[in-house]
Amino acid sequence: MSISRSGPRLRLFLLTLLAMLAFAANSVLCRLALTQTAIDAGGFTAIRLVSGAAVLWLLVMLRGGVSIRAVIGKGSWLSACALLAYAVGFSFAYVSLPAGTGALLLFGAVQVTMVGHGLHAGERLGSGQWLGLLLACAGLVLLLLPGVSMPPLGSALLMLGAGVAWGVYSLRGRGAGNPLDATAGNFVRAAPIALLLAAGLHRDVAMDPAGVGYAIASGALASGIGYAIWYSVLPSLKTTTAATVQLGVPVIAALGGTLLLAEPLTLRLILAASAVLGGIALVVLRRIPASSPR
Repeated sequence: MSISRSGPRLRLFLLTLLAMLAFAANSVLCRLALTQTAIDAGGFTAIRLVSGAAVLWLLVMLRGGVSIRAVIGKGSWLSACALLAYAVGFSFAYVSLPAGTGALLLFGAVQVTMVGHGLHAGERLGSGQWLGLLLACAGLVLLLLPGVSMPPLGSALLMLGAGVAWGVYSLRGRGAGNPLDATAGNFVRAAPIALLLAAGLHRDVAMDPAGVGYAIASGALASGIGYAIWYSVLPSLKTTTAATVQLGVPVIAALGGTLLLAEPLTLRLILAASAVLGGIALVVLRRIPASSPR
């Protein structure tokens, strides 16, 4: 789909920005829940996916009055499994990762996954864009170098795995058809599995009203509606562009973590985020050479 007029371009920009704000909100809400309430990571994940499935099903029902079976049929099991893998890794990693650091790891892995797929599919990058990609990757390497502010390795690996899963989910969204239907179907498929996971961890499950509220806000608003918006813009973005714009999320999340969670903005995080944002600018703002389709 080619966006050629200023009106559609502005709409695409605003919807993409709204999706990025939703992604950052997920990081902050998850950290708020896991650090300032009694809810556990498994319970947060289950409530997040169930509430997302509920609000999306309601929206689909209000629009067309279809049955739950029809909603399930709109998604796919592969996309649902990618969504579940992302959500589980995301929550358990955030037990010990600051909001900005986690988001930087997450969307760094997303970029590598999606850009790698785009290059394999025939998309081309100019020399300046290659420089931007390398600069963004260097920012991630800087974040993971040993030192006093290095994130816990186990949590970092969980978040990197979540990023790969989200990259797969985003790639599959490019051809998913109706974005609301596809997102609803994926959530409805993934939610029962998340409930089973939480039940399997029942000895460690903890709940409280504030934690449940954060999980519902994350699921119903930032995830359910936010992901439907993201699926709606994906067909208008090149794979490499879709991957790269998401690297703006860590900066938003880091600011949110500083303001709402009193998390420190370390020099390492500032330098890493600067490298990543510089890489974004080089990839997105440079003219992209014509693709050589396969």
